Amino acid sequence: MNRSATILLTALAPVSWGTTYAVTSEFLPADRPLFTGLVRALPAGLLLLAVARVLPKGAWWWKATVLGALNIGAFFPLLFLSAYRLPGGMAAVVGSVGPLLVVGLSALLLGQRPTARSVVTGVVAAFGVSLVVLKAAGALDAVGVLAALASAASMSAGTVLTKRWGRPDGVGPLALTGWQLTAGGLLIAPLALLVEGAPPALDGRAVGGYLYLALANTAVSYWLWFRGIGRLSATQVTFLGPLSPLTAAIIGWAALGQALTPVQLAGMAVAFGATVAGQLGSGTARAARRSERTGRGEVRDAAGRQDTMDVTRAALRR
Repeated sequence: MNRSATILLTALAPVSWGTTYAVTSEFLPADRPLFTGLVRALPAGLLLLAVARVLPKGAWWWKATVLGALNIGAFFPLLFLSAYRLPGGMAAVVGSVGPLLVVGLSALLLGQRPTARSVVTGVVAAFGVSLVVLKAAGALDAVGVLAALASAASMSAGTVLTKRWGRPDGVGPLALTGWQLTAGGLLIAPLALLVEGAPPALDGRAVGGYLYLALANTAVSYWLWFRGIGRLSATQVTFLGPLSPLTAAIIGWAALGQALTPVQLAGMAVAFGATVAGQLGSGTARAARRSERTGRGEVRDAAGRQDTMDVTRAALRR
């Protein structure tokens, strides 16, 4: 599969995540962020484990736990906490610093020197997102801001470590995704029970909403995301992140009757332009297309055979 197709498929993940707000507000019980995070992660992880039928071995038990904690177990609760405590789209604005964090962590952990282009593009992307989702509001909540920053840092660190550690030989992105979702869900479960108590009563709309979040919004989307990390540079992948708040804004306009101002439309154009620019001119793009890191940190060619394995596993998706 060529690089453009890989980018487009990976971009479906943040686009899907952009539907989360509308589904949550229109279909799910109110004030249950931890339960929602649990239902998103654990059933999806168990399903992918059942399909892949591969468990971690050796050091990958703790590596999968660390990645699951960063990408899922810590990210979901922190993201929801920031969304509940910050006004308007401030959580998305603070979270949009993710590309800049990935640029810095890639230099530290992957040896990829940051370029002026990547830094400027990250700043422009954050500015565009702020124009789309930021609304006038009262004083900011310090806990909410810290939670938003921590959620962005958690996902950024998870993205870079996923790239650094790669996958064990013979293990595809489907299994790696299942490991992380299961580990993250198991970490959220006791916290959800302790903070929110017993699960709420669910009607048909809520069940449908949770099924969508667990299957399309999580199992499929995170599989595409981690698959993309294995084939693209970490910076390229994270620059697709602004598509999430942009999708949320478009759905709010098209389905929920939320008006878009000229400033918001301009912000969408700026953020989308930064997203496209983030896919161009990467010094590591050629290497990312040709190779991926194994569990031992070595680089190996995975072009033909891995593509075939991915297509076969993709046919088994829900």
